[in-house]
Amino acid sequence: MNNHHQRDCIEVLVEKAQRGEINRRSFIKAMGVLAAVPLAIRGNISWGTGNPLILVNWGGDAINAYKKAFTDSFTKETGIDIRIDGSGPTEGAIRTQASSGNPSWDLVDAEPYTSETLGREGILMPIDYMVVDKNLVGSGLANKYGVAGYQYSYVIAWDSEKFGTRGPATWADFFNIEKFPGKRTLYKWMNGVLEAALIADGIKADKLYPLDVARALRKLDELHPHVLAYWSSGAESQQLMVEGEVSVGAIWNTRALLINEDSEDRIKWSYDNAFITPSSWSVLKHDDIDRTPAMQFINSALAPQKQVELLKLMGNGTTNPQCAELLSAEWLAKDCGSPENLAKQVRLDIEWYVDNYGTTLDQYLGRIGN
Repeated sequence: MNNHHQRDCIEVLVEKAQRGEINRRSFIKAMGVLAAVPLAIRGNISWGTGNPLILVNWGGDAINAYKKAFTDSFTKETGIDIRIDGSGPTEGAIRTQASSGNPSWDLVDAEPYTSETLGREGILMPIDYMVVDKNLVGSGLANKYGVAGYQYSYVIAWDSEKFGTRGPATWADFFNIEKFPGKRTLYKWMNGVLEAALIADGIKADKLYPLDVARALRKLDELHPHVLAYWSSGAESQQLMVEGEVSVGAIWNTRALLINEDSEDRIKWSYDNAFITPSSWSVLKHDDIDRTPAMQFINSALAPQKQVELLKLMGNGTTNPQCAELLSAEWLAKDCGSPENLAKQVRLDIEWYVDNYGTTLDQYLGRIGN
């Protein structure tokens, strides 16, 4: 399962530090502008005393952001120390922890289809909803093996020097080369791309699933000659848009926020017809360790003020509907999880990805020549 968006959030924070928007001096001295250096990651881990909870995220500056938004306040509230491990909770890494017979990890920030897959296999445990208040997240965001900690979106961005303020607003527009000429960029790892192709081909958003993969691939074949690059990192999508190599792109909302700033409002975008998906808090199963503290942490991290803090640090959308009451109009417009923006978007079907992601990705990559 892919973890590309979470890692991209780290890069976004680095760029903010470089611009002086966030104090990142100690981080930059340790790692320069990259966040994936293992020793530097370990150097940024906050080691507590006793037997702390081990929370695993995607490393780098996400460690400091999670400390500020979540863990420091939880420790103050409960006295329970938390150590943040930034090595990345990929599906393979979680499996390795489980196979050891004595996993040292407690909590992971994982893709929702990873949580569901590993939960069904008995590697992750069901969320204890006697401890975690599922009413703290929106509809459909509290599942058996994971609770949404934040959300992110795949949005349409365009070059206003070529199309003005009325750029492509629908996926049909995205695929319409005659009306909106120029090169495109799409996500290499597929999420949201098949959905975009099917909607462009006339499928209604509420009839998308199960995805007609063959039909989506045929539609993508039409666009393929006009796709300059299938981006695999947020930095790549940002460069393609800002430097004018592509006219239209399907990119992460967190990158779109930066691109709009970097291009001095030349690159425009919106949440209209975007695809939204969450990341999930999940807990590793361990028969000999009480997981109640881990569940308590999840419940604490769903508090609206904490999610707002993460939004302002990383650009990731909120999952608690109460956050809207704490946000200014400016931040509500940026939050992919705000009520107004949610109404504009299509939610990716996690169940479909659980059952089909691996085999379908192989077909997709073969079709686009990667």
